[in-house]
Amino acid sequence: MAWYLGIDTSNYTTSAALFEPQTNRMLSVRKLLTVSQGKMGLKQSDAVFAHVKQLPSLLEQVMQQGNSPRIAAVGASVRPRDQEGSYMPCFLVGELCGVSAAQGAGVVLHRFSHQCGHIAAALYGAGQLQLRHQPFIAFHVSGGTTECLLVEPSQRLGVPFSVQIVAQSLDLKAGQAIDRVGGMLGLPFPAGRYLDELSCRCEKTFRIRPTMKGMDCCLSGIENQCRKLVDMGTSPQEVAKYCITSVEAAVDAMTAAVRQQYGNLPLLYAGGVMSNTQIQRELSQKYHAYFAPATYSADNACGIAVLTALAAGERLNEKGGALCEG
Repeated sequence: MAWYLGIDTSNYTTSAALFEPQTNRMLSVRKLLTVSQGKMGLKQSDAVFAHVKQLPSLLEQVMQQGNSPRIAAVGASVRPRDQEGSYMPCFLVGELCGVSAAQGAGVVLHRFSHQCGHIAAALYGAGQLQLRHQPFIAFHVSGGTTECLLVEPSQRLGVPFSVQIVAQSLDLKAGQAIDRVGGMLGLPFPAGRYLDELSCRCEKTFRIRPTMKGMDCCLSGIENQCRKLVDMGTSPQEVAKYCITSVEAAVDAMTAAVRQQYGNLPLLYAGGVMSNTQIQRELSQKYHAYFAPATYSADNACGIAVLTALAAGERLNEKGGALCEG
């Protein structure tokens, strides 16, 4: 039985995954990078050091879960996007470990972008891998990215998707806004999960008019408005609900604008922010879009493992539900 090893070392999370395509079995381990209370992330040098400390033990854990499986190929995310000049030092750790793992197993190392890994993980988690054969719209909304992408089958060797940015945030990213508001409320970093829990406890509704420039959005106003609410003594639950509703309104407006421009292409939402309870509920009802389960929305190595299997020529169950352990 052949297994495919995926490695991802983002600016938030160290992760490794094993995928066995015959049974659709996925083994996944991950660990958030430790950020000091009150800080809004890590310097790249600190992120690199954290990955160096965390990745060996995670690889050991996932290999133990698989009972020392036979590795058929290794994949790693080595850059943020498949664009010239796209670079982030933290991905060097995953690439280095990927090289070592591949050489040790006597197999090939496949290199992918972190963004393609997110798209593949969302497709796999939603049971929609067949969409990779046709054009579709994918939102990648996280701490480092708020983009709407036109995704098409790639003609480039080693690049699974052709990705074109058609809309984006022109200032703050959605995950940054959420983390900064979480910081105002004294929540741990990254704050997405905690802000989600708080907002779900608020029954008040907000009508938000997002700031748009064409199909692009501007999100810096969210931080400013939430600061005013905090200074006014507004409850943490209401501040959280206002923040999440504002992000939802911006993504909704981007979706509507892109649909008007590109037609009724299938919609896929990926990235950590898109695992939010309210955002998923509202947008899925309105657009009948595809969302990955939370395991496949936040930073993970599962998509890289799937892409590695595809690059090796494996045939996957494209409509089968994902089975993830760990």
